[in-house]
Amino acid sequence: MAEIRTAYVLAATSAVALMHNPKVGLAWSRPSALTEFTVGGLAGHLGNQLVRVEQVLADDERPGQPISLLQHYVESPWVEAGLDHESNVSIRQGGESIAACGPAALAERLGDVLRRLTKALPAEPADRAVKLPWAGWALTLDDFLLTRLMEIVVHCDDLASSVGLATPEFQPEVIEPVVDLLARLAVHRHGATAVIRALSRTERAPSTISAF
Repeated sequence: MAEIRTAYVLAATSAVALMHNPKVGLAWSRPSALTEFTVGGLAGHLGNQLVRVEQVLADDERPGQPISLLQHYVESPWVEAGLDHESNVSIRQGGESIAACGPAALAERLGDVLRRLTKALPAEPADRAVKLPWAGWALTLDDFLLTRLMEIVVHCDDLASSVGLATPEFQPEVIEPVVDLLARLAVHRHGATAVIRALSRTERAPSTISAF
């Protein structure tokens, strides 16, 4: 799925451009649109969607048999855990940690990471699998990139909304796989009928079909 690699680079490019916006730096220590995240912490969490890709690519350890994308989300504790669950606390702490260098330094660092990933990803084998040490299992590289693609699109909206900017307009090749993934996760969580009603029948739509 070389198109996922291209889509990931396109989305990551938009994320880095957003990080360079002066409004992000000016609001760095303020609360963000996400509960218990500062703007800086949210920017750091968004930046981690690039940093972690580079980290797993550099790991030469045999990753083991990759699991399915659905199983990845079913097994991930943060998906249905509360804000105070250790998994979500760790996510927020990770965002704050990477943001500790400040907005200018983080934007510069992520620009460097993006340039390296832009060169590295096309050269990776089509069947490359990567180990996720924080999770304890492996995914195919393309499945992992799809999870990061979704995170980038969602959190670019969060970050832009936090500082009064328009949400980046992503290309169709970025948006379509993200919408498909979120729809599949919503069906798994709420059932097909609920999702179909939400998309087609306002009079019978459930209160939410959120994937998370």
